[in-house]
Amino acid sequence: MLKAIFLFLLAGLAEIGGGYLIWQWLREDKTAILGLFGGIALVLYGVIATFQTFPSFGRVYAAYGGVFIILSVLWGWVIDKKTPDFYDWIGASICIVGVSVMLFAPRQ
Repeated sequence: MLKAIFLFLLAGLAEIGGGYLIWQWLREDKTAILGLFGGIALVLYGVIATFQTFPSFGRVYAAYGGVFIILSVLWGWVIDKKTPDFYDWIGASICIVGVSVMLFAPRQ
């Protein structure tokens, strides 16, 4: 369980961080080096996600989507200094419940 959580967080940081660096390069006119590092981070995200032990690709990637929503809210708060409002937290909470249902529901 701890390995799965660690991988979700690590992959999330690589995906969000990579996208953020490319955003900085293309939208904020920062150096292309940021775009290069962003691309590397996005490739690492794709690799990290394969280390999950859940058997279903679609289910794991859907769960990543929910985790990424929460990490994106936190990223915006910490990095971009955009304080999430009540509805951001409600939406993030709904996502984490959805992820839990998808990953941990009893199946045959």
